[in-house]
Amino acid sequence: MAIIAAAESHASPMIKLLTFSSLYPSSVRPNHGIFVETRLRYLMASGAVQSVALAPVPWFPFKGERFGDYAKFARTPREEIRNGIRVLHPRYPLIPRFGMTTAPALLAAAALPAVRRLIREGYDFDVIDAHYFYPDGVAAAILAKKLNKPFTVTARGTDINVLPHYALPRAMIRWAAAQAAVNIAVSQALKNAMLKLGIDSGRIIVLRNGVDLDRFQPIDRATRRRELGLDTFTLLSVGNLIPGKGHHLSIQALTLMPEVRLLIAGVGAKRRAYEQLAHELGVAGRVVFLGDIPQVELKNYYGAADVLVLASEREGWPNVLLESMACGTPVIATKVSGIPEIMAAPEAGVLMDERTPLGVVRGVERLRAHYPEHAATRTYAEQFSWDDTTNGQLALFRRVLAERG
Repeated sequence: MAIIAAAESHASPMIKLLTFSSLYPSSVRPNHGIFVETRLRYLMASGAVQSVALAPVPWFPFKGERFGDYAKFARTPREEIRNGIRVLHPRYPLIPRFGMTTAPALLAAAALPAVRRLIREGYDFDVIDAHYFYPDGVAAAILAKKLNKPFTVTARGTDINVLPHYALPRAMIRWAAAQAAVNIAVSQALKNAMLKLGIDSGRIIVLRNGVDLDRFQPIDRATRRRELGLDTFTLLSVGNLIPGKGHHLSIQALTLMPEVRLLIAGVGAKRRAYEQLAHELGVAGRVVFLGDIPQVELKNYYGAADVLVLASEREGWPNVLLESMACGTPVIATKVSGIPEIMAAPEAGVLMDERTPLGVVRGVERLRAHYPEHAATRTYAEQFSWDDTTNGQLALFRRVLAERG
């Protein structure tokens, strides 16, 4: 991990954060919201910041496997240490049918005792750093008022692109954004969406996500392909098995690419439906469902594939694109939100003309006609290290503290 050498940090007091988000990984769900943890790891590696992570999870009484994802909530430890960061997991009630409207208040109510306990223990933090605007950012605004602390909120994608379609979340997001010391967008496209919601431009800054260049790097491609039995052009699709990620489009595209194989990494409610789709289309023998791949192992699949396909309906700043590029594998992706900002050169890959199976096929054809060198794709990804983001955060938090006096 690169360490930021900011000389000014040595003369400045240590910044103490409370990182607040229900999108934070745990020992039970290690890939959940890992981009939040990664940004924090790099920030703390600067040596200028301390943080405790407060990551509430819904309350659920049963731990048995038959209860699926809900049981994971029950099995989540109340407290743990991840990558040297103390993580607290207080429980909050998730009320069926009313969850969307009540979640911010319930999150804040569950978090407040844990926060006050932290302060009593001696960790009196300077800033609440929240991730995801709704319900987390709204809950952070409530906590900040009760504790008289400044707070920041990072918009991630769906929280701005989808949830404001509902009147109450839209109003609460606007309220939280007006209370925040700073609102962070992970792409210019997301900032533009925030402006359309009426959020003050002067209160928004863009700090893009980076990529862990140490974790994601080129591997021995030929050896790994032999191990996986890949002897033809192979697509990789990574993400939750939900319609919005577009895995079904890649499956359908195989009917027009008879020599191409597809690997799908991810879990979700649509797995059985996607397996059935592949069977009905006669391509099941060329589709492999990998399941939930730990992030530390993903490079073995990025590196073995010929291309990553991301056929998403919407995104904020999809980390999988940069992860794949850092492993030397170009990508094909839809032209939504921050994706064109990531894919700004031929070495990155190809943007799809349309979000359809035919769009995937044409993207593959264009990429294969002008396939970049793997080393060039890796070099392109290297400009997206976490250094600029870390320095931007340090400047932001120092400004917030200076304005508070």
